[in-house]
Amino acid sequence: MSSTSLRDSQLEMARFLRDPDHQPAPQGVEPRRLAIYQRLVYNNIESFISGGFPVLRSLYADRDADWHALVRQFIEAHRCHTPYFLEISQEFLDFLMNQYQRTGQDPPFIAELAHYEWVELALDVAEEALPPACVVTDVLTAVPRLSTLAWLLSYQFPVHRIGPGYQPHEAVEPTYLAVYRDREDRVRFMELTPATARLLELTRDNCSATAAEILRGLAGELGMPTDQVLSFGAGQFETFFELALVTLADP
Repeated sequence: MSSTSLRDSQLEMARFLRDPDHQPAPQGVEPRRLAIYQRLVYNNIESFISGGFPVLRSLYADRDADWHALVRQFIEAHRCHTPYFLEISQEFLDFLMNQYQRTGQDPPFIAELAHYEWVELALDVAEEALPPACVVTDVLTAVPRLSTLAWLLSYQFPVHRIGPGYQPHEAVEPTYLAVYRDREDRVRFMELTPATARLLELTRDNCSATAAEILRGLAGELGMPTDQVLSFGAGQFETFFELALVTLADP
């Protein structure tokens, strides 16, 4: 078989496995074998998606047909940019955020919840090393920088609270979260106020500003008394260092 005909045969098989209800079956392959291939491909992909998005999957527990229709549409319509099964979660998220047209059967927060669940997985397998523990004797003179294993997130819906028993229909106010890996290599999250979210944001890529300087800048942004923000912020930074959300910037 020539390389061209082999490639054509592979593409024909791939088209059928993606969309067996609308694509013709490859010639010369026993229907029983085709059915086995079809089940293997679908079940493997569906299993990875269900495992990567367990909360989202649980919302369809009583509507299996809707869930499988969603997964089928992903398989049929999305062109993955990676051959690795472990990156299917990222591809599914890309599909939800950029291609999928939400139906009335889907929750309004489907893309945001999927992103939050993907972040947890991404941080769990991230290869970056956790910054070493540091001793901070005077938090206000320290130069804090956001950990490479801490992500600041903003959502319209409170995704960290969503589950089968709580599914809001409308967004009331933004939700700010820090999702991070702690010193025991566990992924944690912290709900933030808009002010604490901005405070952490100001430590991103920081190389020279002390905590006191950052807090003075924040006080100016918020229009609040500097002493009040310094008092509040010192305690916040102590917590951030303790949880490994921030570390000392390299000298």
